[in-house]
Amino acid sequence: MKPFSLNLRRIGILIGIGLLALIMIGFNARLDELNRLSAEARTRRAAVTQAMQTQAALQAQIAYATSDAAVDESARENHMIKEGDIPGVPIGMGNEETFATPTPLPTPTPLPNWQVWWNLFFEER
Repeated sequence: MKPFSLNLRRIGILIGIGLLALIMIGFNARLDELNRLSAEARTRRAAVTQAMQTQAALQAQIAYATSDAAVDESARENHMIKEGDIPGVPIGMGNEETFATPTPLPTPTPLPNWQVWWNLFFEER
């Protein structure tokens, strides 16, 4: 049998394969971190977009609330009048028809069971 000989070429190849494996492991770890950070960036970007839309909607509400139209609408809803308005309460014309409330019908009293059976057997139709 031939003794196991280690020559310089085989040692170099083994060291090269080991270094290549370490480089691949490091590259894989960096790719995982890139994917995690990309997902986090997408999440934060969505949150920022939502916050900006909320801010724009709130600014629009503030602009409307400080406008004269909003003040006028609020005053009308609270039954206030403007200068020059004549306050009035509508009154009926006098020819309105009044409707009588219907009287409820008395509820019939149920017959006792023996009378129901008696009527079923002996009553003529």
